[in-house]
Amino acid sequence: MTDPSDAAFRALADPTRRRILDLLADRGVCTVGELAEEFPELVASGISKHLMALRAAGLVVSERDGRNQRYRIDANAFQRALGPWMRRYDDYLATSLQTLKTLVESGDEPPVEG
Repeated sequence: MTDPSDAAFRALADPTRRRILDLLADRGVCTVGELAEEFPELVASGISKHLMALRAAGLVVSERDGRNQRYRIDANAFQRALGPWMRRYDDYLATSLQTLKTLVESGDEPPVEG
């Protein structure tokens, strides 16, 4: 059995797909045509293929609106696909955020690495 996050990470590896997700996160819902306007170098069928990959990975859902398909991020599926992987790093992130908070509150300069 494959890890559900594998399909999500494969889909997220493509910069066009990440940009599509960014647009959907900002706008909520978009048609293929609305998304295609943001990618003048691609034809609408290219955007459709990227959306099919995102849908297959469970990151977006679509619903028919007349002749158009309207796409949106599926937040629950996103959480199911990426949540288990992200939780593995909770301790690291919590420690990093606490360190940042302490540094900001102290007014000290951050250490220089390198």
